Amino acid sequence: PEAAGPVGPHAAYPPAPSDTVSLSAAEPPSDAVAPAPVAAPEGGVSPPTLRLGALPPMPHGAPPAPAGPPVPARAVAVGLLNLSGLGVGYALTRLWWAVALCWLATAGLLVVALPAEPDGVAGGVVAGYLVLLVGAAAHGAYVGLRRPLVWPPRAAVAVVLGVALLAAPGGGYLAYDSARDEATEEMLLDRLAEVDELVSARSGQPFDAAEADYRRALDGYAALADDHPGSRAAKRVPERMRTYYESVGATYGDKDYCAAITPLTFLRTVPKRIDEKHLGKLVNWPDGRLATSLYECGVGGLGTAGSAGDGKDQHLGTLLADFPDSAQAARVEPAVSAAISTAGDGVKGPAPCAATDRLRVLRTQAATLAKAGGAASAALTRDVGTAGGHVRAGTYACGLDQYDDGQFAQAITTMNGFARTYPDDRNRPLAQKVVIAAEVAKKLPAAGKRRPTTDSGGSVTVTVKNDSPNAVEILYTGPVTGKFDLAACAGCTTYASREQARGKACESGRSYPQRTLTLPVGTTYFLHKSKGTGNDAGAATARIEPGYTYTECAYVVSPFGIGPAT
Repeated sequence: PEAAGPVGPHAAYPPAPSDTVSLSAAEPPSDAVAPAPVAAPEGGVSPPTLRLGALPPMPHGAPPAPAGPPVPARAVAVGLLNLSGLGVGYALTRLWWAVALCWLATAGLLVVALPAEPDGVAGGVVAGYLVLLVGAAAHGAYVGLRRPLVWPPRAAVAVVLGVALLAAPGGGYLAYDSARDEATEEMLLDRLAEVDELVSARSGQPFDAAEADYRRALDGYAALADDHPGSRAAKRVPERMRTYYESVGATYGDKDYCAAITPLTFLRTVPKRIDEKHLGKLVNWPDGRLATSLYECGVGGLGTAGSAGDGKDQHLGTLLADFPDSAQAARVEPAVSAAISTAGDGVKGPAPCAATDRLRVLRTQAATLAKAGGAASAALTRDVGTAGGHVRAGTYACGLDQYDDGQFAQAITTMNGFARTYPDDRNRPLAQKVVIAAEVAKKLPAAGKRRPTTDSGGSVTVTVKNDSPNAVEILYTGPVTGKFDLAACAGCTTYASREQARGKACESGRSYPQRTLTLPVGTTYFLHKSKGTGNDAGAATARIEPGYTYTECAYVVSPFGIGPAT
């Protein structure tokens, strides 16, 4: 129906209420009936507006696009775009909450991963992020299957863009892996510095105190070189090993050869712990130095008791065994021969006992070295014989020197040993005389003021009798020296006092075990030793003069039958 109102060129129409709709000139649907046109009144006045009944309110904004047919290429594109981890596929489909989730996940991964550490990111974190990416790609593909993209207009272009964006995670991985490698290099260089500091701190210290740290340092270098062969730290190990060798073997540079043997021996074991390719010429670095140290220290120990036998100072034997073809090994036998010769000359000097002791050690050392074999064995065996000859002469000279110095107990031991060891030696008889004289001199020191001789006999008769219930050994020395035994006296008893013995011992008219000597004029010293008892020896000094005969009487005094008998 038409709206009522004034008609005219200036007539005003009231505004349409809110529930009226002005229809546009859009093409009507094909099944609609077009309204009859309304002619404009004369004078140019607009026709009245068509007013319809009340309609529902229109929604704000454009309505969602209707779902179209599935587009597989678009689904692939959105999935690929989401694999970048930035949610680009979601952004092109205007799924903003999903974009935010992708960004949060990627940011969280970066917070955990950066800065890069040698051990990288925990496997669980990486696995979780990968699951999220795969989920985002799958979900994005599902969304993109029917949801149009705001850009680009063609799905094929989006696929190409998705493939290109895959370079982002790939490049990020490569950059992170490079950063992690650099962090690993820095960590290894820090380890190298720690090992270097350990070696530097121990440099110059005694090896026995520093050995544990040197071994730890070697393990550190070996771990860097063998476990990380391509690292910058591993490439610096050969240079560090030279410093290591010089530090361990520093005592050799100080010419402390004995102290250098143990560390140099240790250095020879280093190639068993670290590959030789990291050592180069250092593999043989200790050999010549060790051979020199063994020789110098071993020669210094020639004739020293501490280096005899199988003790730790048998360095010359080690030299012959470990470096038989070395120049140092060739010098061993001449050094031994020279030491024996020098000690042999000392037998004739003022200290024959010390020279003899040295010769005994040299003889033992030469015998030990001869068993090591090699070209010097025959010469060393001859050296053993030479040293033995000097020991024989030295033992006799030592016994005489001890007697002359008043060391009577030592002289007895030395000369008894000489007589037993060398029964055919021409000096054996005099050695036995020295033993007798020293026995007497222990009780009567004056008897030892003159060295005994092998002389015998004399012009004065001396009869020695035994008036004791025990057998006795009679020793005498003076112009002549000797000894003999007297059997026990049957029926003889001990005396209660010396005074009683002087009045009754060896009384005339009674038979006693006895022996008659002819002694030279002079002072003779007698020693009576009761055999088979613990009685103290008795001693007497007899001044033998011509024109007399003498009786020497042996008896035993035991005061009141108690106490030690003499």
